[in-house]
Amino acid sequence: MGTLGSEVKTSSSSFMSDFLEKCGGCAVLDGGFATELERHGADLNDPLWSAKCLISSPHLVRRVHLDYLDAGANIIITASYQATIQGFEAKGFCREEAKALLRKSVEIAIEAREIYYDKCTKGSWDFVDTGKPLRHPVLVAASVGSYGAYLADGSEYSGNYGDAVSLETLKDFHKERVQILANSGADLIAFETIPNKLEAKAYAELLEEEAIDIPAWFTFASKDGINVVSGDSIFECASIANACKQVVAVGINCTPPRFIQGLISSIRKITSKPIVIYPNSGETYDGQSKQWVPSSGRVDEEFADIVVEKWCEAGASLFGGCCRTTPNTIRAISKALSNKPSSADA
Repeated sequence: MGTLGSEVKTSSSSFMSDFLEKCGGCAVLDGGFATELERHGADLNDPLWSAKCLISSPHLVRRVHLDYLDAGANIIITASYQATIQGFEAKGFCREEAKALLRKSVEIAIEAREIYYDKCTKGSWDFVDTGKPLRHPVLVAASVGSYGAYLADGSEYSGNYGDAVSLETLKDFHKERVQILANSGADLIAFETIPNKLEAKAYAELLEEEAIDIPAWFTFASKDGINVVSGDSIFECASIANACKQVVAVGINCTPPRFIQGLISSIRKITSKPIVIYPNSGETYDGQSKQWVPSSGRVDEEFADIVVEKWCEAGASLFGGCCRTTPNTIRAISKALSNKPSSADA
């Protein structure tokens, strides 16, 4: 039997809407990955960050994927956010080894999905009244972090790459990595934490010029609820994503929850594509000290209630968490969405 990813994959134009329909209208993403790797004992003080575990602790990567699947995630995102050919080469790996590690990030996620499905089939807890196993749909999204993530100098949180970094610089940097991930068996590519308009344009042009037919989503980060972190207009950035035919969802990640509702409204004015939202916990990351600054934050159940009461109503349909969120966050979101009255009940 083929994976569910192959079952749901259709043309890019209907890919995400078809998937959302299978999920009942809304889908649940996973949550913070590095947060969970560290909880399981990983030391991520490294320029490769969570991608370090592809080398040292692949079993932990699989464990975190499974934790999120058990929590109700419909989409799991690979540990390739900070995985780049250039970054692995800087660690002493040859180019072929670097490419293999990129592919490995997807292979581990697919393996976790198969383990989860096998458990669903054999277990009695996931059966419906008919006695048939309930296989809720799961997609694997291959993560692509920004150029700033590779630099590991905090510039992914400012979008300030300097005048020397051009559109062609960014396309050259990302090209081979995107090609490898597009052919890795993932169901889609998640271009995450995009900090500026230039990088969004680079991604869109790469997808078109390289004839990459795998679906993708673009998610941007914001510090003020109005613009992306560089100061570029969310309107202009989301417009680039909307114009790219391979992009099947547009949204926001790694952004404080208090800004999300307004950003959904801004994006909805630009696109009719599904909106994907996975904010951080509300804490603030200091890129220079590489430390999280605590905030009052919200407990997981309150966070989940906002998803249903505010963000669904504003127009988003894919929800998860980014930095410092956990499987408990995702479990609460999944429960809140499952209890949400359907449009047929309204």
